[in-house]
Formats: sequence, structure tokens, C-alpha cells
Amino acid sequence: MPPAASSSSSTKGLFGLFCLSSYLLSVSYGCTFLLAVMLRTHGGSESDAGTVISAAMFSTFMAVIFSGHLTDKFGATKTIAAAALLLAAASAGFAAVPAFGAAMLGFGLLLGFGWGLFYTLGPIVVSMLIEPARRVKYFALLSGSMMSGIGTGPLLGRAAEALGYPLESAFVLAAIASLVGGVLFALIGPRVQHQQAMQGSVSVCRITLRATRLVLRSKAVFAIMMVGLGGAIFGGLSSFQTTYAALKHLDYSLFFLGFMCAVITCRLLVAGFIVKRDPYVTACTLTALIVASVLMLMFLVSSSATYLMAAVTLGVGYGLTYSVINGLAANEAPAGYTAQALVLFSLAYFIGVFGFPWFAGQIIVNYGIPALLSVILVIALCNWLITLGRVLWRRARQDDSDNPSRPLVSAP
Repeated sequence: MPPAASSSSSTKGLFGLFCLSSYLLSVSYGCTFLLAVMLRTHGGSESDAGTVISAAMFSTFMAVIFSGHLTDKFGATKTIAAAALLLAAASAGFAAVPAFGAAMLGFGLLLGFGWGLFYTLGPIVVSMLIEPARRVKYFALLSGSMMSGIGTGPLLGRAAEALGYPLESAFVLAAIASLVGGVLFALIGPRVQHQQAMQGSVSVCRITLRATRLVLRSKAVFAIMMVGLGGAIFGGLSSFQTTYAALKHLDYSLFFLGFMCAVITCRLLVAGFIVKRDPYVTACTLTALIVASVLMLMFLVSSSATYLMAAVTLGVGYGLTYSVINGLAANEAPAGYTAQALVLFSLAYFIGVFGFPWFAGQIIVNYGIPALLSVILVIALCNWLITLGRVLWRRARQDDSDNPSRPLVSAP
């Protein structure tokens, strides 16, 4: 076998192990969508579940900020292996102390720190393994693996209930999965370092105040705003889907199954085509699908079929939008600050996905699920209006350039 072919085969095998490890670690985060129903069985409420999830926002914020420092000191794979231990401890803690209290908030902090490190450093490890020309494809594969794990978490809970086991058993399985994933990351560490040496050094750029200001003054700020809003939609709908399904007398596993299959299929099979289209028009179309899915959940869902349809629509819109705006964040960042833009992109996502559930829980307890869906609809409309505004602004700019007598304007 030629050396190049052998190297390519070795890289694919290593990347396959990396995706398997990523899938196993992602199960822990997916199980957090079961917190609302688990806490209710122990005298808690949706507000308590939102508080626990939002506690993860603070530790996630710190994890993302210091991920570069930890990687510089210990290496990316060792840092992720340590993150796996935190995820395992958090999941085991949720299973052992299923009632709301200070202990559960502490486990939420552990979850946020572990998930923040893993989610931020995963793409960096891919950069160590894969040359630039092939990274878009492999980023999509990584994303699909992670979403598979996230979707598996709630399905484990549903399977446990069907088999007569307590819901806490899903968190136990998630803890075991995280431990196995952490061991795999530790084992592949030396091979990743060897591959990194062959590809060349990949620097992890630490975020600074100056870099933050420059990025937020660039056009990349729109993608960063959008991922935060999208994260709020995803976090709000997923964290309390068990409550919504109970209200509608439906099986919540249908939502997660439909959403997961749609996201994975789109990211693995369609994203490569979508990212080659006009990103402004594509983002506008896809965010409209998210609006449509929320409207379906509000007014159309009355059976398992319509419930599944709403989940698939959300999966297509959300799954592909993320790929498009991720590219916009990188491409519209100031020269030399792409890495910092992507770190801010991750931060905005975590603020939305972990921060909004606290508000969502308060809304459900005080006003009910219909009120929460109305708030999420407003967020989805704001997300769509950003994309529509960019399309219209660019069209106005093109019209101005065709008419020299009118002053030129800059596209946002």
C-alpha cells in the first residue's frame, strides 16, 4: 500500500474512534432533557429543571474561555478525557440525587464545565487530524456524531420507562458512556499528537478583550447573535419537551427521534451542498422553517404524525442553519481573528442553550406551555428577521452600486 493511502486509512480509523468517543460523551448532555420529568417525580417543577440547566451556563462560560489555556498546558485529548470524567460525575450525581437542591446545582456546574470543554475542543482535535481541504466534511461528521449522542439521551430514558426501570437509570448509562468515551480519548491521545506533527502545529487562540471588540464590530456579530437565539430555541424546546408531550398526551421520544434523524441526515448528507449556496438567502429560508416548526407545535400538533412532522421540520431548519451561520462566523470575522470569532460563536450558543431554560422554566410554572411557545415564536421571528434584513440590505447595496447618483451604503 502506498504511504499516502496508508496514512489516509490510518487517519480515517483514528477519526472513527474520535467520533465514537464524541458520541459517548454527548449522551450525558442529551440526558439533561429528562431533568424536567425526573424532578417532577420527586416533587420538583419545570422551574427547578431550568435552574439546574442554567447553572451549567456559568461553568460552560468559564470552560470555553479557559479551554485554550488548558489545551496549551495539557493537550487537547487529555483535556477532553478530563472533561469526560466531569460529565460522568455529573450524570452519576443526577442519578444519585434526583431531587432539586444544592447538590443538583453542583452537578449542573460539573456538566457545564465538562460539556463546554469537549464541545469547544472537539473541532480543534479534528483540525489536528484532517488537512484544511477536507475539514468541512469531517466537521459535519463530528457534528452528526455529537447530535446522535444528544438524541440518544432522551431515548434511553424512554426505553428505561418502557422496561420498568426508573428514569435515573438513563443517567447511570450516560455516566458509563462518558467514562468509556474518556478512556478512548486518553488512548488515542498519542496518535492524535503524532498526526498533529504530520499536519503541522495547530494553535489555540486565546480570547482577549481586544479580539472580542474587533469581532463584535465585524459582520460576524450577526452569526453570533443568531446562534445564541437558535440555542435558546433548541434549549427551550428540548429541555421541556417532556412537559409539552404530557400536555398533548403524546410520546416525547417521537420528538427527539424525529429531530435527531432530521439533523443527522441534513448535516451528513445535505450540509455539503447547502454551504455552497448563497448563505444569506439560505439562512433566511432555513430560519423560516424554524418559525414554521414553532407554529406547528403551537397550532397543528394533535397526533403522533403531526408531532413527528413538527420535529422533523425543526431538525431540518435548525440543523442546516447551524452549518450555514458557523461558516458565516468564520468567513466574516476580521482578518486573523477567525479562531476568536468561533470561540465567541460557541459562547453565544451556550448562553442560549443553557441560559434560556431558566426563563423557560419560570414561564411554564407561572403561565404554562402555550406562553413559552409564544415567547419562543418571538425569538424565532427575531432570528428570521436578522436574515431577512441582511438579504434586503445587500439588495439595496447592489441597487446603489448600479445607480452611482445614489450614495453607497455598507451591507451589514
